[in-house]
Amino acid sequence: MNLKFNLLILVLLISGTACLSQTKTTVIQEKVKLSIKGEKVATWEGQDVFKYTLDNGKMQVELTNYGGIISRIITPDKDGKLENVVLALETVPDYFTKNGPYLGAAVGRYANRIGKASFALDDETFHITKNNGENTLHGGAKGFGVKVWKSETYKKDDAIGVKMTYESVDGEEGFPGNLMTTLWMELTSTNELKLLFESSTDKKTVVNLTNHSYFNLSGITGDVRDHELQIFADAITPAGAGQIPTGEIKAVAGTPFDFQTPKNLGAQLDALGEGFDHNYVTKRANSPELKKIAIVKHPDSGRVMEVFSTAPGVQLYTANHVRNFAGADGKTYQPHWALCLEPEAWPDSPNKPSFPSTSLAPGEKYVHEIVYKFGAEK
Repeated sequence: MNLKFNLLILVLLISGTACLSQTKTTVIQEKVKLSIKGEKVATWEGQDVFKYTLDNGKMQVELTNYGGIISRIITPDKDGKLENVVLALETVPDYFTKNGPYLGAAVGRYANRIGKASFALDDETFHITKNNGENTLHGGAKGFGVKVWKSETYKKDDAIGVKMTYESVDGEEGFPGNLMTTLWMELTSTNELKLLFESSTDKKTVVNLTNHSYFNLSGITGDVRDHELQIFADAITPAGAGQIPTGEIKAVAGTPFDFQTPKNLGAQLDALGEGFDHNYVTKRANSPELKKIAIVKHPDSGRVMEVFSTAPGVQLYTANHVRNFAGADGKTYQPHWALCLEPEAWPDSPNKPSFPSTSLAPGEKYVHEIVYKFGAEK
């Protein structure tokens, strides 16, 4: 009996070892192949402009060091069909002169609006460029989205990306301080598009950086009224004239602004009676926590996008002013053909002491991380 029992144990041990070996081999075979390609496509203001293509074997992201622009996000639907899901221009050089809506751009020094194009720091008032009526929008007339960034590619075990740097000199668009900014843009093996902004300054200034992609998960077949949206925020900062916040924080419960549970975007647009262009409060104070702030779904295609950010707010914009706009692939974009979810600080924070601060002093570091995670549901 003991001999038979020992033989049985030996057989089980050999069998278990074989199973472990087979499992390990399977994991190695399923390892994702990551690739990145860069090519010079133009020269702008004496600097080389590159187009980069990031591929993880399942989806692709195209971007450029002109404006830190994301020009394509090509991702599969529930049946595996690959389509671009961001509004785009046909070629990279088209962005030099035709990107009025900031399609896919890295915007700064201050994303969104600063009222009356001025703010004070330590009792000194700074007057910055007016480019939105009496206000400043997305950093002024020539913000970060129209600058050529220095760029280099990199690879990691689970991601490929492009590192970009831009130095905004003291006085650019009226902002104080020499501001050095680094932007890492990478695609992971798990279909995450990660953006990381880091800035430092030699003089006290204000900083608020984000990406301005216009998403349409249908593959841009029409408007986004059929999309489902959830925003993890219980309040907005209502705005007055010129879309400048009043300083209030207003609860969204029971209003058309309420996306705390998933809502059909078209129904909410109808209830509001206009397009969305509002800041949602995702945090009440600055913190380094990377928080899930939104989920977007397109029921017909099955595509899903989750959005994460460390910022205290996110601007929901439904492309209200994009009208008869000639886009890529022969398509003409119209109002509500996309939605922007711009993770960022609250608008006009430099003039609202009760809002989370956007000031940056020498020796400090501004850090903002954004993650867009893509998937599909049957």
